[in-house]
Amino acid sequence: MFNKLVHYFLYHRLITFIFLIAFLVMGIAYAPFNWKTSILPRDPIPVDAIPDIGDNQQIVSTEWMGRSPKDIQDQVSYPLTSALLGIPGVKTIRSTSMFGMSFIYIIFKDNVEFYWSRSRILEKLNSLPPGTLPDGVQPTLGPDATALGQIFWYTLEGRDPKTGKPNGGWNPHELRTLQDFYVKYSLSAAEGVSEVASVGGFIKEYQVDVQPEALKAYGVSVMDVMNAVKKSNLDIGAETIELNNAEYIIRGLGYVKSIEDLENSVVSVRNNTPVRIKDVARTSFGPATRRGGLDKAGSEAVGAVVVARYGSNPMEVINNVKAKIKEIEAGLPQKTLPDGSVSKVTVVPFYDRTGLIKETIGTLESALTHEIIISIIVIIVLVLNLKSSIIVAGLLPLGVLMTFVLMHFFGVDANIVALSGIAIAIGVMVDIGIVDVENILRHLEMPENKGVRGKALMKVVYDATTEVRAAVVTSIATTIVSFLPVFAMEAAEGKMFHPLAFTKTFALISAFVLGIVVLPTLVHIFFDIRIDTKKIRRFLNVGLILAGICIVAFWQIVPALALVAIGINNLFGYKWSDKRKEYPNYINIAITVLVALYYLTVEWLPLGAHNGTIVNFLFVAGIVTVILAALMSMVHFYEPILRWALLNKWKFLLLPAFTLIFGWVIWQGFDKTFGWVAQGFDKIGWHAPAKAFPGIGKEFMPSLNEGSFLLMPTSMPHSSIEKNLNYIETLDKRLAAIPEVEVAVGKWGRVNSSLDPAPVQMFENTINYRPEYILDENGHRMRFKTNGDGAYLLKNGASYNPEKDDFRVIPADSLIVSERGDYFRQWRPQIKKPTDIWNEIVKVTNIPGLTSAPKLQPIETRLVMLSTGMRAPMGLKVYGPDLESIEKAGMQFEKALKDVHSVKASSVFYDRAVGAPYLEIKLNRENMARYGMTVSEVQEILQVAMGGMALSTSVEGRERFPMRVRYARELRDNPEDIKRILIPAMNGSQIPLSEIADIDYTRGAQMIRSENTFLVGYVIFDKLEGKAEVDVVNEAADVLQKKIDTGELKLPKGVTFKFAGNYENEVRASERLSIVIPISLILILLLLYFQFKTITASLIHFSGVFVAFAGGFIMLWLYGQDWFLNFSIANVNLRDLFQMHPINLSVAVWVGFIALFGIATDDGVMMGSYIHQIFEERKPSTVHEVREAVITAGKKRVRPAMMTTAVAVIALLPVLTATGKGADIMIPMSIPTFGGMIIQVMTIFVVPLFQAIWRENAVKRDLKKSIQTINNQE
Repeated sequence: MFNKLVHYFLYHRLITFIFLIAFLVMGIAYAPFNWKTSILPRDPIPVDAIPDIGDNQQIVSTEWMGRSPKDIQDQVSYPLTSALLGIPGVKTIRSTSMFGMSFIYIIFKDNVEFYWSRSRILEKLNSLPPGTLPDGVQPTLGPDATALGQIFWYTLEGRDPKTGKPNGGWNPHELRTLQDFYVKYSLSAAEGVSEVASVGGFIKEYQVDVQPEALKAYGVSVMDVMNAVKKSNLDIGAETIELNNAEYIIRGLGYVKSIEDLENSVVSVRNNTPVRIKDVARTSFGPATRRGGLDKAGSEAVGAVVVARYGSNPMEVINNVKAKIKEIEAGLPQKTLPDGSVSKVTVVPFYDRTGLIKETIGTLESALTHEIIISIIVIIVLVLNLKSSIIVAGLLPLGVLMTFVLMHFFGVDANIVALSGIAIAIGVMVDIGIVDVENILRHLEMPENKGVRGKALMKVVYDATTEVRAAVVTSIATTIVSFLPVFAMEAAEGKMFHPLAFTKTFALISAFVLGIVVLPTLVHIFFDIRIDTKKIRRFLNVGLILAGICIVAFWQIVPALALVAIGINNLFGYKWSDKRKEYPNYINIAITVLVALYYLTVEWLPLGAHNGTIVNFLFVAGIVTVILAALMSMVHFYEPILRWALLNKWKFLLLPAFTLIFGWVIWQGFDKTFGWVAQGFDKIGWHAPAKAFPGIGKEFMPSLNEGSFLLMPTSMPHSSIEKNLNYIETLDKRLAAIPEVEVAVGKWGRVNSSLDPAPVQMFENTINYRPEYILDENGHRMRFKTNGDGAYLLKNGASYNPEKDDFRVIPADSLIVSERGDYFRQWRPQIKKPTDIWNEIVKVTNIPGLTSAPKLQPIETRLVMLSTGMRAPMGLKVYGPDLESIEKAGMQFEKALKDVHSVKASSVFYDRAVGAPYLEIKLNRENMARYGMTVSEVQEILQVAMGGMALSTSVEGRERFPMRVRYARELRDNPEDIKRILIPAMNGSQIPLSEIADIDYTRGAQMIRSENTFLVGYVIFDKLEGKAEVDVVNEAADVLQKKIDTGELKLPKGVTFKFAGNYENEVRASERLSIVIPISLILILLLLYFQFKTITASLIHFSGVFVAFAGGFIMLWLYGQDWFLNFSIANVNLRDLFQMHPINLSVAVWVGFIALFGIATDDGVMMGSYIHQIFEERKPSTVHEVREAVITAGKKRVRPAMMTTAVAVIALLPVLTATGKGADIMIPMSIPTFGGMIIQVMTIFVVPLFQAIWRENAVKRDLKKSIQTINNQE
């Protein structure tokens, strides 16, 4: 079938070019990069930083203000959890009960549709039996968003409209009113927005502070005042009347519009004299009680978070929000301040995921660009044919564009993981073109095909392409099948890497289709064109020279001089002798390679911008040359090495055997591998092998560098709001003083959203740090003008030399952009990586009264908090029958975990469930009965007097303000005042509270958590730098178990515990992969069997997988060895350049191995296919003939095999040195492939060797049978 397709498109060029142009245009239209094309319409694939790996969950929040966590738990959270557990598809239900709020998280199975789950929850909530919840308590379903929904945070600030600088002049309640009634509604209308949740400032309200003495004097009660407030705020409609043939609508206006309206409302009438509210109470505007706030650089702020709807394109939603902000900007109010300056309310973002998305996509775009340029260089050098190189290299970007088209139609979003699939597929994509083109060139070099053109050339191209088609199909099929384990992943890891599996499969299919449809046609066209006339050739070369000169003269593009050089070389090419007639071609290739290396250097700059282009060029040229020289030396010395190996098979096979054992020891560790031998070494005191090879550590996933940190300390459970405000102000001031920090905004308590269940004692400081270099809007480094001394020139005429002047932050708009300038570094010299910035943050935020906090980032934290309930990626869940038992166990666990060597002791913290101070008012029912009081009446008076009660809401245009009745603060701010609260008796007298109730001090719950109705507490902790999550948890589990066994740790009855967080994800992923990886390897073996028809041949070609597997682990081990590449070039340590440190075995690393499995079989399949073909042709009958056949086949296939390896290895170098956003995930995936491809080079010897052993044994058996037959005949 494939051969017919090749034939069809080769002989129907018009169809081929329509296909080519269609995918080129669609690929450009759908590309996720910020390409500005004025001609073509653009519809980019939806983009985000990472896939949404959060649980499939919904949130039900219930407000019951003024109620304690215990009341919330017993009367709201528990009954709701019990009712919701019966919904189909529910996996777990977690609840959090805090002061005045209940949050219930319903986690569904991944196969449950998101909006179907919402409809089932609403159905259940609407059918709750009467009495399930207290009267007036109404649960609400949270926004249709996920953990990644918080895409945009902003503050409202007064700024000078001319300069854009902060100018103040607006108080918090003014800004909060604008936010709640203007900005919020406008932004909510943006397409894709699920919720805009306000935070900070003060909600304005009418406050009626009753005076108990006045109440007593006038003989009215608090209940009378409450009724008066309720009845004073009402508009009515009274139908219509007709006058003079016109209909008039009648309205009765009675809404409160001012303080005076409320003050003049009548409470009662005494002696025919009205008692107004102003007679018994003080009425004013004031701030409502709040449970959260915002602070920016030490000042009170007002802002909000924009939450994107589930399934929406985050980038598009952010752009829609920004468009709305621009639309409402003109209508936002402004005022003239006393100093004459103008202050206009301005929306100022402080967390915008656009930057992270663009930088992440920019990192991938750069990596793909570097890979393509490197592939072009390698192809040109190894093929030594410009025409062929142009064809193969040209199909590479086209294959990427085709991948974008498939992503669009299959609904795969672009993110760091998805685009990494294309990055790691580049080697295999090139491999397809290399195999086809190399075979075509080999056929064209045959004597009978010299100089063929037209139909004859078309037949040669067809025969050469179809000759290797079976091998190409097998290699592609094995690579695709090798990724089945990624498709089989579930939960968070499945959501993370499914896009990668799709994109890599799309990339391979695109390359394969191009190899069938486009490549043969292009080869025929390029090799069929010959310019026979000298005059035409001379004219074209002169045109080339003139074009190069014009480009340099008008656009100052110096590399265009290469066109001049090529033109001159071609003009004088005839002067070379016949023996050296290929030299002009080699010179053109050399010029092309130098230009490609130059562009690669300028784009890559591996040694840093400070070392200049020349030093970087020499380094890039050197590293490419070394790798190519090493691989091509294998081609040069291949035959003598293979001949020696064939004579000394078992000696040579010791090398791959040692590699396999070494790789296994690195993976599993010395102790596990050698068992009782290792134990014997331990007994005699020799621990060196175990220390050198402890095994590869395990973790779930490397963290993505988000360009922001989230500092989440907590204060003590009894901390007041005033104290917490002091804490957040101190934190933000200290954070803002760090030079690398661009902005620091702190939040205490919660946002007005179901997505944020934080108590007032919890802080979230969003810390945006500056990128290492100033970047443009697409996440690419910008160049700025410098003078001869290397000092940056500023727009004000001054200059700044980072090497001589004291460090200071220079805004990008103060520098002069220049294409020939230098990159501007924004970090101090001692700050090398983001971890150094975090260490600076830890230093300045060590404040007495605040707990320490693990290293977190905004997206990472949202995912962890909403998936586990904890605010750290590692923790311990403690289950128990009651809060006291959980508290006792949690405190013991906190102490015990600090003894674990791999745990950062300062990060261990048990989230106190009990510890908040309570004042409990215990009613004396007997005394109440004496005065004719009921419990509900007394409680209602207490609720109004202490916390106040919102009894009505004013209607003032767009704005709505609550009306609250309560005692004045000075009459309720201590227990003695509370005792004097007046309660109306049945006879109208006012009785102090102390007559009917006692007030006690006690400790109670600050926050109550549960899972599936069972109480739970959390102990969070963090690992030491360089330690693996799973190893830390295993060590912690061993320590806790030993303490329990020895009686040092005594748990209360009924208490159980388990480790949670990323550890659970890693265990689940490992169990899944341990099943599906062997299955995929078996499927690869079956594909090889279908190709080669024998088990022996299939196993021979399959052997490359094991060698490559060991190579991947060897490279992981080398990354963790301090001596490996520990030297400097141009003052840059290579370990720092390649970001070498201990790499743990995460899901990302396993994905790298899975990618390696498919590639590792390619060389073996190609080599084996040709060996099989040679044996079919020659049918060797002696051992010598077998060996010669193997050598002949190996010599024919060693060059394309080395070309494939060279492209795969060298193309990964820019990925391994990448430092931008997203590199954290790309690098771990690339290391196994890089190491495995280097080690699997021995496959070009191992496969022929095994083939020779197999065929020689077959020949020997046939010879033995022949001798036996002859002897029997004699």
